[in-house]
Order: sequence, then C-alpha cells, then structure tokens
Amino acid sequence: MTGGRVLSTRTLEQRENAVDAALSALRRGEPVGVPTDTVYGLAADAADADAIQQLFELKERPAERSIAVLVADLAAAETLVELTPSARRLAERFWPGPLTIVAARRSDAPAHLGAGATIGVRLPGDDIMQAIAGLGPLAVTSANLHGGRTPSTAQGVADLFPTLSLIVDGGPRPGAPSTVVDVTGSTPAVLREGSVTPQKILDAFHDI
Repeated sequence: MTGGRVLSTRTLEQRENAVDAALSALRRGEPVGVPTDTVYGLAADAADADAIQQLFELKERPAERSIAVLVADLAAAETLVELTPSARRLAERFWPGPLTIVAARRSDAPAHLGAGATIGVRLPGDDIMQAIAGLGPLAVTSANLHGGRTPSTAQGVADLFPTLSLIVDGGPRPGAPSTVVDVTGSTPAVLREGSVTPQKILDAFHDI
C-alpha cells in the first residue's frame, strides 16, 4: 500500500495483530502512526531519545519544541510529572479523554522530553491507543508536518509520511486536538482550547 504499512483494526484479530506490530516497532525504536482519541499521531517510546529525534525529523519540527506524552494510567503519568491536587482533580474528571495536563516534571524524567520544567501528559480515551501505551509512556505528536494539516485517515498519514514503516488504522479521526491546561500555577491555565472547554475545567473545581 502506498506510503507505508497500514494495518486494519476492523476485526478483533486484526486489532490484536496491529497492536502487537505497533508494540514491536516501538520496541525496535521506530516511530509509528497511531489513532488517538482526537487525531492521528506519530508515536515513539518516551524512554528512547533516538526515536523521539526521528519524530522531530519526520515532522520537520523545531528541536526546542516540547512533546506530549500519552500514558495508559495515572501511575505512568506519575513517573514523569508531579501531580498536584489540581492536576489529580482534572485527571479524575476528564481522563481518559482529550485533556493534556501540563505539570512540573520529575527530576528523574528523561531529559529528551523537552528542556523545560514541565511535561504535558494525557490518558487517551481510546482502547487501541491505551493498549499501545501499555508499553510505557509514549511521546506522541500530531501526524502532520510542522504547522500543517493533520490527515483524518490512516492512509492520509501513510501518504504524508512515506518512510513511516507502520500506521495503525483506527478509522477516520477528524477530531480537534486535545485541550491543554497548565496546572503549575495557583489556578489552572488553558494553553490550547479543545473539546474540554475552559468552563468545564472551572466547573471541575466548584464542588471541591
């Protein structure tokens, strides 16, 4: 198929095979195309500096830009960031789902996840993505060239990135990117609006 291997997930067997293939590729240090619960993304093992460098090169993205991390559970997020009570409140309300929480990075978090004092983490609300994230935290960025449009289909990702060896096809993903909220200040600050609106974030604290 043009532009790389696109693996269907229409049947249970296909899904299991696609997830296994993605996990194998990630363990080999290869970036893969993945269907998140928002848009298609490019994923790499968050512990693999070389694989993350490949992500930046694929996207033609400036090296100083930070990269978000998708996790399979709250415990995995806590290996990377310090979750304040505000962060935990948001995670309890909106995870799994389209909310990226920017929190203070742990001192032992991998340096190649960005030079700043924070890391954005998210637990996606998608069974396929959660299964792939079972490998461990995954550095994930939208499957587009820097500043460009993100394809809504796996084949579109394959066509855009012809050197990508594997793309998991989760069906059309035309959704908006996740909402990004910074919890390092005295009150949560929305850095990027998405389906989780600022009002919903404020409402999460009204019944504390």
